[in-house]
Amino acid sequence: MRSWQPSSYIIIFLLLLALSPTRSLLAEEGAIVDGAGFTLYDMESIKGFDAEKVEKDPICDLSKRPLIAKVEPDDVKPGDKVVISGENFGTKECFHTVTFSASPKAKVDYKFVSDSIIEATVPDAKAGMSFLIIVAGGGSAQSKPLLIHTK
Repeated sequence: MRSWQPSSYIIIFLLLLALSPTRSLLAEEGAIVDGAGFTLYDMESIKGFDAEKVEKDPICDLSKRPLIAKVEPDDVKPGDKVVISGENFGTKECFHTVTFSASPKAKVDYKFVSDSIIEATVPDAKAGMSFLIIVAGGGSAQSKPLLIHTK
């Protein structure tokens, strides 16, 4: 008596697949197949693009990592303004955020001045040493520690 080899099962599977009607597996060209692509979410597919919008989109240089050279003053209290100097901060459209390690979830008001200068307001934060972190198109940078006093 001969036992079935795994290769025999593969051959039978391939024969059944070849003989099965493919019309049920494939949709005709232009037909909408429910549950596939955008129809799954009941959304219309994106057709084309707006060339004018693409031209206006910023081009962020991801190869230039930002660097913080200096934060002045480095002895502050909540509400004070600091000037962050450095390089490769990018453009206004490519610059993302400023945070303080002493208060990482606090929203920091900042003003993008140039590729090398940002002005920021110190948020309500715990007193003590804190790092200032910026995030730009090319990555993030951290300052040397600055001292935050109580309000």
